[in-house]
Amino acid sequence: MLRSISTLSLTATVLLAGSTLFAGDTKVDNQLTAAEKSAGWKLLFNGKDATGWICNNGKVPADTVIEDGTLMPYKSGGYVLMYEKPFGDFTLKCDVKMPASCNSGIFFRMGNPKDPVQTGFEVQVLNSKNKGMHDFGAIYDLVPPSKNNLKPTGQWNAVEIACKGPHISVTVNGEQVAKINCDKWTVPGKRLDGSKHKFRNAVKDFPRNGHLGFQDHGAKVWFKNVKLLDLSAKK
Repeated sequence: MLRSISTLSLTATVLLAGSTLFAGDTKVDNQLTAAEKSAGWKLLFNGKDATGWICNNGKVPADTVIEDGTLMPYKSGGYVLMYEKPFGDFTLKCDVKMPASCNSGIFFRMGNPKDPVQTGFEVQVLNSKNKGMHDFGAIYDLVPPSKNNLKPTGQWNAVEIACKGPHISVTVNGEQVAKINCDKWTVPGKRLDGSKHKFRNAVKDFPRNGHLGFQDHGAKVWFKNVKLLDLSAKK
């Protein structure tokens, strides 16, 4: 009787494990789950090399951009380590880890890769505790995060950026912290409240299609699980 119970228990355990794996619930770094594959997600970083990635100045990235299964843009050879293909409407997700002193950013919709600061958006990546327009999770110099949802130094933070037409939202560790409707920002150099921002053009005129990538701003920072769902293809 005990042997029968043990056999049944073992069989149930194996079946349960197989069901979990088949459902795609087990996450492995830098790989798509079964559910992500089914939904059409694309893996932008394979965890092994810089295939698909270039510097925004056209240079081949330095070998040092690959570090322990992560993308590390510091001293990559350009200001932004960017993906070679541009995207318009999409959802991007990635994990980022920062040292105690860190300043970087996630650029996207860069219309001119040689001028990323003026022709693209940036989600700020900064080891900080504040919630200003230059703190972690902000749409840089435009929209501050409603909450600084940064985890303690050394832990991984999940970032998701969703772009659909004029609408952009930023989610950090499962909570939406910033959003913008670009069509409402009609005055060059000014925010909705009339205060000044750094951009020459009105936000409504920013490119709706462009490159994405990770900024080298003079400090180490690590990215992994870089995945994108191309919403333009679903129109």
